[in-house]
Amino acid sequence: MLDANVKKQLDTYLQNIVTPIEIRVSADSSPKAVELNNLAGEIADLSSKIELKQESRKRTPSMAIAPAGEIPRVSFAGIPMGHEFTSLVLALLQAGGHPSKADPELQEQIRNIQGEFHFETYISLSCQNCPDVVQALNLMAKLNPNITHEMIDGALFQEEVDERQIMAVPAVYLNGEHFGQGRMGLEEIVAKIDTGAEARKAEELNEREPYDVLVVGGGPAGAAAAIYAARKGIRTGLVAERFGGQVMDTVGIENFISVPYTEGPKLAASLEQHVKEYGVDIITGQRAAELKRNKLIELQLQSGATLASKSVVLATGARWRELGVPGEAEYRTKGVAYCPHCDGPFFKGKHVAVIGGGNSGIEAAIDLAGIVKHVTVLEFADTLRADEVLVRKARSMPNVDIITNAQTTEVLGDGSKVNGLRYTDRLSGESQSIELAGVFVQIGLVPNTEFLKDSDLEMNRMGEIVIDARGATSIPGVFAAGDATTVPYKQIVISMGAGATAALGAFDHLIRTSVPQEEDEALSMAS
Repeated sequence: MLDANVKKQLDTYLQNIVTPIEIRVSADSSPKAVELNNLAGEIADLSSKIELKQESRKRTPSMAIAPAGEIPRVSFAGIPMGHEFTSLVLALLQAGGHPSKADPELQEQIRNIQGEFHFETYISLSCQNCPDVVQALNLMAKLNPNITHEMIDGALFQEEVDERQIMAVPAVYLNGEHFGQGRMGLEEIVAKIDTGAEARKAEELNEREPYDVLVVGGGPAGAAAAIYAARKGIRTGLVAERFGGQVMDTVGIENFISVPYTEGPKLAASLEQHVKEYGVDIITGQRAAELKRNKLIELQLQSGATLASKSVVLATGARWRELGVPGEAEYRTKGVAYCPHCDGPFFKGKHVAVIGGGNSGIEAAIDLAGIVKHVTVLEFADTLRADEVLVRKARSMPNVDIITNAQTTEVLGDGSKVNGLRYTDRLSGESQSIELAGVFVQIGLVPNTEFLKDSDLEMNRMGEIVIDARGATSIPGVFAAGDATTVPYKQIVISMGAGATAALGAFDHLIRTSVPQEEDEALSMAS
């Protein structure tokens, strides 16, 4: 099942196992169970510290991992390959005593959480966001004996998916009740179950000394800004909800110069590691609430904390733009989706629509065409905006229809899930309806700048921050970079360059504004 190269790499990783562990497999005679048994056997054969056992579990096929002699608290219902293979490897290492790289204070906080927490996470193996959630919950289960977690491959447990009406992943359940949807980081999950954690964190952040440069945002622009600022030897902080930004929603990246191919989560992990090498004070799990210019620039956070800095680089990025039509909000995660790679497998054999004829929309249609029965692309304009090579590919596929001059007006449903879509033909004015099971929205981005609406910062009608060639904004000492700004092209490589520019602009600002102050002090001493 595992090829020679993967086995060689896995063998190297398993050398880090310190104490014996057990893999407990629940299997029957079904093909997937046999496949899981073979996978577990191949892994056990690679290390003398791994013992393979058979047992009956609630879900079959499944495998549980635990230190030898302990009751398992981490399990995988399904075959953890694809994006989840890394989750499996980490679970093996952690069960075997290999330490986690997570923040030590956060790990100690997890150990001290009181109560019983039994998590279940429904995933699809093609979902690039799911491993973040699975790995976070697995680590929590490893650290705290009152926490358990099971990853569930929705494709293998379709009855459960149908019963719980799961149409988007990751979908997390806690003690049988819905807990969360979509990508969540370790800090975010801990904050939701550890009452009082937010207040304690806010109190601690309020005590931090002012920064020379404070970067707001953890995407490509924010990472580049933090690195360039820290390399100048000045006190640099970075605050973000999580690292990666929109990059985390990108599967294949083929236009990142000098790197023929990479994937979003992999690039995001590399960005975070690079920033950490420069001693940047990284604060995650926090969302910006307001920006004020007093003697210093103050960033108020939704947690109640306030961070101060001599200069700020705003790199808050953007998020998927919503349709804003009736039914969209009601059926979000119940047929309305924004990530075809994550949620496409839940529509296997069904009819879906993709809204948007740009590169992201046509790429989504091409990917979905290999999974679903039929794809209908709806584009508002009279022509598609995607690259010609993508358009030719989409038009060549027999199960893809493309409709231009189509204004989506309503998402239809039966009260529990999507069953159709209504649009207006912009040429004839006639209203049309399509029966379908899913709607994938791919109509561009909206900047994450709502928290700046009460500031004096100049923004355009689309909410983008107006910047000059140095990344400077209308407020002295405040710079901006990336998809949240007026930069004309929203690309990873451009965001990185803009982040570097903004950091250098901020450094130049610090030099220029510190000179008069130093001269005044010198004159005062001389007199």
